[in-house]
Amino acid sequence: MTPRIMTAAAGSLLQLVALTACGAPADPPASPTSNAVAPSPAPSPEPVNSSVPEAPAELTCESMISAGTVSVFTDMGWTAQSKEFVVGGVELTNGLLCFWADYSVASDHGQLYGWAALSMEEATQAQEGLLAEGWKREAGADGVYVTEDPRYAMGLDEDGYGMTYLFGDGWVRFADTRQGLILVEWTD
Repeated sequence: MTPRIMTAAAGSLLQLVALTACGAPADPPASPTSNAVAPSPAPSPEPVNSSVPEAPAELTCESMISAGTVSVFTDMGWTAQSKEFVVGGVELTNGLLCFWADYSVASDHGQLYGWAALSMEEATQAQEGLLAEGWKREAGADGVYVTEDPRYAMGLDEDGYGMTYLFGDGWVRFADTRQGLILVEWTD
């Protein structure tokens, strides 16, 4: 057997053992006495809330992106530093821009993520400022994407997009690639 098949077989066996160990014991046979009083049923426990935990009440570099992404970054020794969030000349004070990197070494290698609440007026001004700087605008099902000209991008995703803003109804998300926007989970 190859190690992969052995691992899969061991995992299946472990899962089978766990499932059978959790099974309820069989009911004992009924007593042949006719005077037996049936026990009253035990009260059922209160239902446990098994829903997804609520999102943190405060926007942080760790709460803005997915927990899995935070885990990967911290496992690599990366930490986040917040930066001033300015979009197309508009300072967004009701949001956060975070640069994740290994700050123990001098490098420009890292990841940028941002989220901010903004008014319709701020969104319009920010988009106009970006377009005046040569960024490209595209309408999408999720909102309006404004992305840097790929000729000047430091990095591109597999679809050819570099730094990208996604403007929605009262908010904007930012990542250093359009595909990276999916990691920004904050919804306010």
